[in-house]
Formats: sequence, C-alpha cells, structure tokens
Amino acid sequence: MPSVYKLILMQTERQKEIIQVSLDTISEKGIQGLTIKNIALKIGTSEPAIYRHYKNKIHILLSILETFKSFSQFAFNEELNKEIDAVEKITNIFNKHFREFTKNPSLVSVIFSEEIFTNEELLIEKISGIMKENEEIMQKILEQGQTNNEIRSDLDVNILSTVIMGSLRLFVKKWQFSNRSFDLVKNGESLVGVVKQIIKIN
Repeated sequence: MPSVYKLILMQTERQKEIIQVSLDTISEKGIQGLTIKNIALKIGTSEPAIYRHYKNKIHILLSILETFKSFSQFAFNEELNKEIDAVEKITNIFNKHFREFTKNPSLVSVIFSEEIFTNEELLIEKISGIMKENEEIMQKILEQGQTNNEIRSDLDVNILSTVIMGSLRLFVKKWQFSNRSFDLVKNGESLVGVVKQIIKIN
C-alpha cells in the first residue's frame, strides 16, 4: 500500500518538503501553529520563498487534503474492485486508514478539524467532496454485500454508510483526543468487530 506522500507525483520536491514540514508543525504546535513564518523557519528559508509555491496557508491545507484524497480514493477503490466478501472490504478500508493515521497522525488534525473549515469555503468544498466520494463507494460495497447475502438487506445503505463512516471518524478522534494513548490499529479491531455484528448476516 503506497504511503500517502508517494501518491502526489506532480508536486515539486520543495512542495513536498513544505507539506511534510506543515504536517510536522501541526503535530508539534497544533493547527494554530501552522503559519508561513513557522514553515519558513523550520525549512530554513524566507517567507517569500514559501509564497512562490503556495499562495497562502489555505492552499497548503488544500494540498494536504488533496494528498489524503489520493490515498483514500486508492484505499476505497482497491477494495471495491476486489473479489472478496463485502464485510472484508470494509474491514480492510478501516485498517488501511488506521495504519495511515498511525504513520501520519497530524493528518487527523487537518482532516477531522472543525476549526480549520470554519468560514473557509475552499476547504469545506474539498473535504465535502472527499466525504461524498468515499461514502458513495461505501454504499456500493454495502449494495454488493446485500446482493450476495453477506450484509443485512433490512438496513438502508445510505444510513448504514453514514453509521460506518461516522464510527471510523469518532474512533479516530477519540484516539487523537487521548493524545494517541492507545494502539489505533489493534484497538480498531474491536470497533471493526462491532461493525461486523451490526451489518453481517448471521
């Protein structure tokens, strides 16, 4: 599974460095610590040099979201096209995201942050698009499972996909708020187990 950083092939080396430093800064100082000045200081360059690559902080955050979108789309579509049980596809999607967030915890501060999306239409549009695309693929997987008698057919896939995606988000936020005090991948197995009990035909 490619790392999130290897999926944006069109970025220059300096742009990749700015994104990595931005994520490191968020990890160390929180989203409020992400400023062009702090990025420039950490890289050892001038603020105008950063502006040559990104118009402002919002465009850096957009690039981070686009990077995550590439990873997430790959993860969802790869499972959608596999010839395996629908429940196993959902399990794999959860595990891929748990592993990626464990490797890059500062992503959580961006993707699941209500603060940075307040009154920022470009960011809201970007994250809304990611959520919509992922939910649509989740619905397709659930429909496959219902067709193959793997997933309960008495559950509406639109509501069920919201429940599943919401549980993933809430679990990751709990991990973040606990200062990553537990193993996200290992403890995530319990969450996946509960999801299976809810959706799987016994």
